[in-house]
This record gives sequence, C-alpha cells and structure tokens, in this order.
Amino acid sequence: MSAPTVVAPRPARRGTLKQRLLGPQNRNLWFWVFVGPFLVGLAIFVYVPILWSLYLSFFDARNTVTPTDFVGFDNYTFMLTDPAFLSSMGTFLVFAIFIVPVTFAFGLGLALAVNRTRWFQAFFRSAFFLPAACSYVVAALIWKMSIFNGFRSGVANGLLGVFDIDSVKWLSITTPPWYWLVLVTLRLWLQVGFYMILFLAGLQRIPPILYEAASIDGAKPGWQTFRYITFPQLRATSVAVLVLLLINAFQAFDEFYNILSNFGTYPPYARPPLVYLYYVALGSQQDLGRGSAGAIILAILIGLITVLQARFTREKRS
Repeated sequence: MSAPTVVAPRPARRGTLKQRLLGPQNRNLWFWVFVGPFLVGLAIFVYVPILWSLYLSFFDARNTVTPTDFVGFDNYTFMLTDPAFLSSMGTFLVFAIFIVPVTFAFGLGLALAVNRTRWFQAFFRSAFFLPAACSYVVAALIWKMSIFNGFRSGVANGLLGVFDIDSVKWLSITTPPWYWLVLVTLRLWLQVGFYMILFLAGLQRIPPILYEAASIDGAKPGWQTFRYITFPQLRATSVAVLVLLLINAFQAFDEFYNILSNFGTYPPYARPPLVYLYYVALGSQQDLGRGSAGAIILAILIGLITVLQARFTREKRS
C-alpha cells in the first residue's frame, strides 16, 4: 500500500508594491487620510517648536529667533541659580502638592456619589462636568471681579457680612495668604467635574459579580467594599488621573496671571514658573534663550516626576 501523497501548500501570492502600500481594502490609505493631517499639525505646532526651543536654549537669543552666539549651558546655569526662578519652582511645588490630592479626593468622592444615585444621574453628571468647558480666563475674571472682589464688595465678603464678620482683602495682602484660597477654589471648580467623569467611567467598568462575591464572603458595604474592591479596581484610572493632575498643576498659568497680575506689574508672591518664563521670554528683556532653557528644565522636571510616580504605583501594585 503506497503512502498518501502530501500536497505542499501553495505560497501566498504577493501583490504589487502599490497593493502592499495600500493594504487590504485600502486600509493603509484611509488610515493616512484621517490621521495624516493631525500628525502634520502635531509636528508643526508641537514638535517643531519644542525642538526649536531646545536649540534656542543653547544660544544668546535676545530679540531674535535665529541666534548665532552659542553659549552652551550658560542659560541653564543662569536659570538654575536665579532666585526668582527657583522661588517660582517652589511656589509651583507647594501648589502641586496641595491641589493634586485635593482634586483627586473631590473627583473620586463626586464620582462615587453620582454612581450610587438612582435618579437624575445624567443631570448630576452634566451639571458637575459643565465647568470643565468654561475658559480659565473667563472663570478667573469672574472669581476676581465678582466673587472675591476686593475689600467691601463681592459675594464672599457679602456672605461674611451676614455673619457680622469683617470683610477680607482676598488678593491685596500676603499675610495671611488668602489669595491661595481664591486660586484653589477656582481650579477645583474648573477641574473636579472632568476627573469625576474619568472616575465614573472606571466605576462603571467594575464587574458587579465582584461585589456579589464580596457580599457572600461577608464584606460589609461601605468602607470595606471600597477598600478591597472599588479602589483596587480603579488603580489604572487613578494613575492616569494623578499624571494628568500633576501635569496640569505644573502648567498653571491662566488663573495666576489673570487673578494676580495688576496693570503690567506682577506680585512677587504666588508666581508659578510659566508666568516667570513668560516675563523673561516675552517681557521687556525678550530673552528667548533663557526662557527656552527654563521651559526645558520645567519639561524635564515634569517628566521625571511622572516617571517616578508611575514606577512607584507599579511597585506598589506588584
């Protein structure tokens, strides 16, 4: 009896170069049709300015964007020894240390409350998210000119007057630093709704079977359920929220500039790095080299803290 004949598979036919570039059903073509314009815009308006800023940081670029006087790391040395820049970094660190955990806690708390409610959930979700669509400049002007409006007027002082409490100079004094209350409440009002939506999406992805199993095992609803099921299941969302909050805190500019700036001058207190760099690069000095060096230092610092935070949360998870 002869062995059956094995037929070797026929090699797949390779198409022409044009067909391979277009991909099956022209998928590659349509990918670049939709993604290409955004990629070009990203390169022109983001990556090219970043690279050009890196280039300027090594030159003496006063009043020019095409410098020729190479100075090496002198601009970085100047910025890292400049008391005003270091003071701005300290201000920003205090602001980030305070605003990041507070916004995280408020956003998570609101998400838990909205997720548990059975009526008008869509209404509460929209109501809390709406401030995120408001401009920082507009909100800062409302906070400055209506709510915390100087010595004798404004909603805040009006409420204090109801309880026979003297009016407070919210923005014109540094001791006590009431201006921080104005800045923090503004940022909370603008950001909490956005992070509530992120946490809400994470909560709604937790399988209900986990809560049922916990209930059978005797876990009490409330703190035990939150600690052993809800919060661990929100770990990925929490990491993303912390990274976004940290980057946003480092990039704080609009509320500081619009609330605390006063007719061309700027108080030396509560000055974040971006406001300082704005005055260095675009103010009377027009020193684009040192301004770019400061921006690169700030970007490196944000990247380092983000990487350290990601590694810390990963080790804690393992």
